[in-house]
Amino acid sequence: MKDSFFRSMTWLHTWVGLLVCWLLYLIFFSGTLSFFRDEMSLWNQPEIHNIQAQTDRISAQKQQIITGFDYLNAQASNAPNWRITLPEQRVPYLTYGFAKPKEPGQRRSKFEDTQLDPNTMQPLAPFRETKGGNFFYRLHFDLHYIDVISARWIVCFASLFMLIAIVSGVVIHKRIFKDMFTFRRNKGSRTWLDAHNISSVLALPFHLMITYTGLITLIFMLFPYPAETSYDKGMRDFFNDVTPRNNVTDKAQGAAPMVKVNSILDQLYTKWPNADIRRVQVSNPNMAASTITVLVSPQKAFRDQTPRLIFSGATGELVAQTDEELSAGKALYESLNSMHTGRLAEPLLRWLYFLGGIAGCVMIASGCIMWAKRLRERMKKNAHPSFGLKLVEGLNLATLMGLPLATCAFFIANRVLSLQVAGRADKEVLAFFLTWLVVAIVALIKRDRVQWRVMAAINSLACLAVPVINALTTNGNIVSYLINKQWALFTFDALFILSGILFFIQTEKLRTAKPTTKAIKKNTSSDLKGQKA
Repeated sequence: MKDSFFRSMTWLHTWVGLLVCWLLYLIFFSGTLSFFRDEMSLWNQPEIHNIQAQTDRISAQKQQIITGFDYLNAQASNAPNWRITLPEQRVPYLTYGFAKPKEPGQRRSKFEDTQLDPNTMQPLAPFRETKGGNFFYRLHFDLHYIDVISARWIVCFASLFMLIAIVSGVVIHKRIFKDMFTFRRNKGSRTWLDAHNISSVLALPFHLMITYTGLITLIFMLFPYPAETSYDKGMRDFFNDVTPRNNVTDKAQGAAPMVKVNSILDQLYTKWPNADIRRVQVSNPNMAASTITVLVSPQKAFRDQTPRLIFSGATGELVAQTDEELSAGKALYESLNSMHTGRLAEPLLRWLYFLGGIAGCVMIASGCIMWAKRLRERMKKNAHPSFGLKLVEGLNLATLMGLPLATCAFFIANRVLSLQVAGRADKEVLAFFLTWLVVAIVALIKRDRVQWRVMAAINSLACLAVPVINALTTNGNIVSYLINKQWALFTFDALFILSGILFFIQTEKLRTAKPTTKAIKKNTSSDLKGQKA
């Protein structure tokens, strides 16, 4: 009975992991990069690299908001919406923006933004069009080209498979602590098994947390039925109930002058003396139904929803706000969401998130490579590989080598594309997917050791090219970043150089690696049964 149970769990672990491993690798890879999406967006905008961080950022916010209201009232008094986005620790510039009238068939209004240096309050040169780090953030749950709802269902099912694989892996792992310190080099599939075990066990709490909380972030899409049965209009009424909304002045008619923003800010600081304001949004400015929404940073609180106060723009009356005391259920939901996004993370914790994500990528990659290696080692001499084995090997090469190369192409495109080209941001994304497609085509045609070595060499050159092209096309480089203590930009270039070195080492190892011996093949099956994770 016991042996039968473990065999069943081993079968379950193998197949639920293999069926979605390449999609999971994409999710983990892009999600891991997303922990530094603000830093990636900063690198993608060299126009703002010389902005100095404000030493008195929070104390300067009040005057920046007052100036913003004067500017927007002068530039777009009849616009449907205004917004003022204040500098943050990871976003150094100030933005004043107003919505343009909607065009036919347009779902949302486009904003006309003016970015300013918060130290001098002078407008900055127009930003280049780019999606920056937000591309990777959206990719890890929206999959870009797929319909949003369909993509999220796919990601949810993949996450559920991941959760099953983690739990079944723990169940069948007999030597979980011993294998944390076991790594046998140059032993074929055993080496990949050890890499799989180490990366799985060392970051096991992170893997469980990030997978489970990922499902929680989309829980209302997965299980809408309680809200559908409790509210007349289903999810719409539910979200209206849990989100602060203006129900006082929303039906007021006619024009009305805006209240002095000083009175709004005085109420805010009376209620939250240490508020770190992120954004101020104004709907229907200079109308009786106008509202002013002030969003503040939750700082270290386990909250995913940004705390906000909503005021009447005509009278200055506080008409709605987020709950100060959360119910047990809402507090749990907010906490789990904030744990997944890592928005509350200070630099050290953000790096731990990043390293946990890298461990997840290693765990997934080593698992799918190990499966193919095992079948290769069990094949008889001169036997032809099955279609399934060739497909898995092709997908392994396409995914594991294609995604890093596509990422390099995305950032290189950011530097080499003309600033005047139409749809520039979409062309950066196109460079990403076209590069990945080329690698996939090569991998599905041929996928032997030579192709792995060639792709590793190309990845090495591409990674090293990113900081070189950056130095050639902008006024900054890794040395100037170090001298000027621009640590985010320095780290970005340094990580690409490190990745290039690692890919070069891999190229050399693949060049000198010897074929797996028969002795390794002979005992692989029994070894895997005892150590599978």
